[in-house]
Amino acid sequence: MAEPQDAARVFVELADALVGPLDVVDFLHLLTDRSGSLLGARATGLALADQRGSLQLMARAGEADPAAFLEQQLLSGPGRDVFTTGVAVVDVDLEAVLERWPALAGAAREAAPGRVTAVPLRWRGTVLGSLAVLVPVQVRLSRGDVAVGQALADVATLGLLQARSTQEQTALSEQLQTALQDRIVVEQAKGVVAATTGTPIREAFRRLRRTARRRGVPLTELAAAVVDGRLDEDLLDGS
Repeated sequence: MAEPQDAARVFVELADALVGPLDVVDFLHLLTDRSGSLLGARATGLALADQRGSLQLMARAGEADPAAFLEQQLLSGPGRDVFTTGVAVVDVDLEAVLERWPALAGAAREAAPGRVTAVPLRWRGTVLGSLAVLVPVQVRLSRGDVAVGQALADVATLGLLQARSTQEQTALSEQLQTALQDRIVVEQAKGVVAATTGTPIREAFRRLRRTARRRGVPLTELAAAVVDGRLDEDLLDGS
């Protein structure tokens, strides 16, 4: 499913994002969005472990209901198993999901059928989290597609390690915790922009990212300003 030229373009874009100071939250959102586009997914999600070893959603992309269902699978189903074992869960259909993880039955009622693949974010034998995609039920990811998914997860890990290298005295777990806290601020800012402008959450996020890049400021810095009540014309203007 992943065409070589498309995969090359995505990996170049991600490599470019790793050059210079890295905004971890923005980078992980970009990677999650591009993963879904590359693999033809209805929804994509990325989760990281916090300091207590609990998985927390960092980024998700795609259709609303499938994305919500995939979030549950990341935190309580295939994604959790991948985090625990370090072994990918490949091409699991909805029936198999409900059989192996019955706690997900409630969320499944709100989502159309699909097939889930989840891969680990690994560093020197340590699993940091998981990346998962939900593709339409008729789609089967090839070995090459799964390899691309794992490569994307590895790039996500590289991004996290680069963020860590900027503060060598800070432990990796603390870096992950900071990223998780930044993600909460971004989510709050998306809600503020969406409520103020009457636009969907996805459009609100697009405005935040566009404005941050236009001004050359970190996404999390702009999000904090929005949460503090500083909502300006660039965010109100959808152009």
